[in-house]
Amino acid sequence: MASSWVSRLPLAVLLLVACSSTAAATSYTVGDGSGWTTGVDYTSWAASKNFKVGDNLVFNYAKGLHTVVEVSAAEYMACTAANPLGSDSSGATTVALKTPGTHYFVCSITGHCGAGMKLAVTVGGSNSPATTPTPTTPRTSPTTPTTPYTTPTTPTTTTPYTTPTTPTCSGGGGTTATPGMTPFMSYPSAAGLGSEALAGFALVWCVIVQLALL
Repeated sequence: MASSWVSRLPLAVLLLVACSSTAAATSYTVGDGSGWTTGVDYTSWAASKNFKVGDNLVFNYAKGLHTVVEVSAAEYMACTAANPLGSDSSGATTVALKTPGTHYFVCSITGHCGAGMKLAVTVGGSNSPATTPTPTTPRTSPTTPTTPYTTPTTPTTTTPYTTPTTPTCSGGGGTTATPGMTPFMSYPSAAGLGSEALAGFALVWCVIVQLALL
């Protein structure tokens, strides 16, 4: 009896997990009581909801009068459905929200998207706690010190400038010679001779006269 209960335990666990997953998922009826039709503000309707991965969107509409087409963001803005990601026109369409991000839906009947039949829902990720990124210290490259470049200078030796001087000639009774002029000597005049000199000069003159008379 005990072994039979133990053998059924894994099956009970699987059923419990399945029930928990089903209870966690939420089904949202698009437009609530208005359903999927023209003239409804689906932007305000979606803004009041908190969509998660695993939830479902239920579109209720008149079969043959409307469609549900999932499109890209560009086609959603342009109200076109040339490249649909999925479509249905059964009148009761259930779309499972399997991936996080924004999903876009329009009605492909001409003029209906422009009349308001367009829906954008933003789906959040799983309920697991987000990990906080560890801050990293930016790596800096070592800088090489630079020596300022200086231009070597050659010492210049300067010779003091001296003005050449003109040599002067000095001598007894002479005068200073000026460059470019012929120097000359000055002799004393007879007026400057003494009495002894005059007497000697007169004696020499007499001797010369006597010799001339002989």
